[in-house]
Amino acid sequence: MEQELISNKRIAIIGAGPAGCICAKFLKDFGLEVFIFEKDKPLKTLLPTGGGKCNLAHAEFDFKQLAKNYPRGEKFLYSVFSRFCTGDTIEFFDSIGVESYIREDNRIFPVSNSSKDVREKFLKSLKGVNFIRGKCISIMSNGNSYVIKTDKSTYLFDIVVVASGGVKENSFKNLEINIVEPTQSLVGLVTEKNFVQLAGVSLRGVMCDGLKGDILFTHKGISGPLIYTLSSIYARRKFPYDLSLKLVEDIDLQTLLNENSNKEIKNLIGQIVPKSFANFLLEDIGLAAETPCHKINGAIRNKISEALSNFVITVTGKSPEGEIVTCGGVDLDEINSKTMESKKYKNLYFCGEVIDVDGFCGGFNLQNCWSTGFVAANGIIQSLTI
Repeated sequence: MEQELISNKRIAIIGAGPAGCICAKFLKDFGLEVFIFEKDKPLKTLLPTGGGKCNLAHAEFDFKQLAKNYPRGEKFLYSVFSRFCTGDTIEFFDSIGVESYIREDNRIFPVSNSSKDVREKFLKSLKGVNFIRGKCISIMSNGNSYVIKTDKSTYLFDIVVVASGGVKENSFKNLEINIVEPTQSLVGLVTEKNFVQLAGVSLRGVMCDGLKGDILFTHKGISGPLIYTLSSIYARRKFPYDLSLKLVEDIDLQTLLNENSNKEIKNLIGQIVPKSFANFLLEDIGLAAETPCHKINGAIRNKISEALSNFVITVTGKSPEGEIVTCGGVDLDEINSKTMESKKYKNLYFCGEVIDVDGFCGGFNLQNCWSTGFVAANGIIQSLTI
């Protein structure tokens, strides 16, 4: 049975980021008039994603497996991803002229490898959507409608979708909506130990807490893919805390010492880890880098092995300039996962990063935007049709 539109209510979307724009696209295509409020350029936040190449999604097509990549929101996303998952994302972008491919690491990128190209084609597909430039200051319930106040004017809408990203500036503070306090996620970490002399040095295949990946030393501490993942998992852990890093797979150090007895220890360890880090590690345990291998006794050997297998770093904070994603936002208990509608306020919807969902690096956070944006649009369409 075909759906019949029974109402043409005024719809406002707060935020022209990925979630707000995909929501607007589906609503527009259904024939609804949509107004997007944005203080900046539409889809500007899409440009830096994937290092400027736009990591659209991750090639995991089982929605339950996909949801495991979200430290906050996994169970909530079962319902969302069952309605719009990775395959739907690929199909959506193909429909607006953005062909994609899957890299060896399962990250999905546009064939153009250009966030700018994706943004241009996305905006072209939004022809007919009304963009209103301005900062949304407040959203207030007015019986069966909502009053939206911006820094320039005041508007009245029947339906409102909040897709304003991280809730640093809460435009819906006048509503009784519970907010999980936002904090940084997917960030570099500040450390107690000074790694300035190692800034720019990376270690590959490091293991920590059952995870494996690369780390990068910075002027303030540590960064890199593994650290982003750990910072996400421990986003709300109190500082200071320790990370125990296994820098290399199990090795027989005594055999290596015997086979390289005339080498300086720095050169032997420099074959296992980058030479600059080898020097740092040896200095850290109080061993002269020029010490010949044949002079390394059992106690010193064990000290080196322990440093390689259990390199403990004390984390004291998060790097403020390294923020990529925030965790926190609208409490998921406030939202109907089948429609993204508020449980307390009829015709008020939330999608994207404004809700308390965040994922790891690899296209997962954009997938949250695409999926929740679609579910919000579909929820609105269902409410307006018979």
